[in-house]
Amino acid sequence: MKLSDRSINVQASPIRKLMPFANSARKKGIKIYHLNIGQPDIPTPQKMLDVYQQFDKKVLAYGPSQGLDIYRKNLVKYYKQHDIPLDIDDIIVTTAGSEAILFALLTVCNPGDEVIIPEPFYTNYNGFAKMTGVNIVPLTTFAEEGFKLPPKDKIQSLLSSKTKAIMLCNPGNPTGAVYPREDIQRIAEIAIENDLFVISDEVYREFVYDGVTHTSILDIQSLEKLAIMVDSISKRYSACGARIGCLASRNKNFMSSVLKFAQARLCPPTIDQLAANAAIDIEKDYFKEVILEYDKRRNLVFEELQKIDELVCIKPKGAFYIIAKLPIEDAEHFAKWMLEEFSLNGETVMFAPAQGFYATQGLGLNEIRIAYVLNENDLTKAMKIFRAGLQKYKKLNS
Repeated sequence: MKLSDRSINVQASPIRKLMPFANSARKKGIKIYHLNIGQPDIPTPQKMLDVYQQFDKKVLAYGPSQGLDIYRKNLVKYYKQHDIPLDIDDIIVTTAGSEAILFALLTVCNPGDEVIIPEPFYTNYNGFAKMTGVNIVPLTTFAEEGFKLPPKDKIQSLLSSKTKAIMLCNPGNPTGAVYPREDIQRIAEIAIENDLFVISDEVYREFVYDGVTHTSILDIQSLEKLAIMVDSISKRYSACGARIGCLASRNKNFMSSVLKFAQARLCPPTIDQLAANAAIDIEKDYFKEVILEYDKRRNLVFEELQKIDELVCIKPKGAFYIIAKLPIEDAEHFAKWMLEEFSLNGETVMFAPAQGFYATQGLGLNEIRIAYVLNENDLTKAMKIFRAGLQKYKKLNS
């Protein structure tokens, strides 16, 4: 019996698709430095871990579909600290940011509708679009320009009668780009003029560098009824296994409809919400130290990349990713070769080919995404191995 078209056509993750090659390398005794996935090695706050260790209820019961009141009330306080005023009913807790994006697409789009997304974009947007029957219309941005958004007329040229929303990731995964306030204002103008929703994935809000300021879509007052924010604790608290996110909007009709999807899946994880709640008032010193650490890692990786001739890479301002355009033709082939054929002192590196972060066929073939989520010592070793591997690969394929 044939499987569904959506299951057949959904994209394999470029972040995880090379894992069989990594597993084979490990069986050979090769140590792998994983720069392919955004799994931080920063310790999860002890306040969160204490919740799991001290949980003493006799029954782990259902919670409210919209999330625990105590957590949503504290989220209101958290967002207020970021100059985003919200009421408790403007927030629905989700099972990670992924469910928030799914709920947003299911609520604003019918099957066949279109959403404009700057590419390269978080690869799972492709999967979410397939699941919901939404068509992604890519808005191409370029490594040579630091993946900045194009002018208004370029964005407007992609509009059609089926366009329902523009979706952003700010700060960006996989690009590390941070859109300045004027860019967010430009998107807001287009949305208002064409009655479009703007879905803004802001899970890397804290991770900005070089004095850059993050602008939330909910900070644009003129977009009051059209702004939808997606968030998650996974990267904020280095708690990727605690699948807690949220969806926030001041549009009451939108939130009422989202709640019906939330009720259909019953409730988000209870203990994980309590753990997330414990981290709401985390000391500012935690984030200060974390951002300083990621900034050092960003600088290290960028400086190592600059030692490679003919490489294109503008220093990113946010998140913890770098996309680099390599002086080769096929980054995926290079990634497989690194796992199958190359090692230095019994060690090699795994990174994510960037082709899978694009919707436009043929783009990103010679680009990779590096996640600088390892400590400085490991990153230094990994980048040395990477540069040595690239040098040898180029000689073999010249």
